[in-house]
Amino acid sequence: MEIPEIRKKIEQYQSEGKRLFTTSSFQTHSIPMLHILSKIDSSIPVYFINTGYLFPETISFRDEVAEQLGLRIVDLKPNTPKYMQREANGKLLFTTDPDHCCYLNKTQPMESVLASHDVWINGVRGDQSAVRKAMKVEQPAPFDSIRFHPMLDWDNRKIFAYIKEHDLPKHPLDAKGYISIGCEPCTRKMDLDMQEREARWFGLNKVECGLHTDLIK
Repeated sequence: MEIPEIRKKIEQYQSEGKRLFTTSSFQTHSIPMLHILSKIDSSIPVYFINTGYLFPETISFRDEVAEQLGLRIVDLKPNTPKYMQREANGKLLFTTDPDHCCYLNKTQPMESVLASHDVWINGVRGDQSAVRKAMKVEQPAPFDSIRFHPMLDWDNRKIFAYIKEHDLPKHPLDAKGYISIGCEPCTRKMDLDMQEREARWFGLNKVECGLHTDLIK
């Protein structure tokens, strides 16, 4: 979608009295959507899923971007404390059951947010994975909410052209070879023969955390 279309759709939702929110992982490619939203309505809350396993650089970058764009950040933390996120032998779940770890730290906390809002403005792009390529611009989500994907047809070239045009900041780990940045234990540097999402959960048959597979209809 182009920016005027995004604005028109958001204003339509607002005129219908819908409660809007967005989420962001505060990676470099996340920033264009946040910049666009800040120009449309900077009061839309930005939920930041703080798993407790994130790189410190991501937290610092979040604060930098929030201040620069005037965003309203809501820190969203897991319902289950880390000491309860262990398997029978005491190992943390990210080492033995990454799917359940993602559920406890990312998907489950989002359920209450969806239950209290009507529209989730989500920055997924179709070029990121086969799962995301199959999505539509607007899709139903749990709790009678709607997922709105305004960046679905944007690609890397368009994202980075926008970043350059508006002189937007870049995640500090980009320069160190990280492309897709999530939780520290499950993120590695990008190899030349890898696709973007393969830098996450390397070696596992996993490219999604559940936010875009479980929280969608």
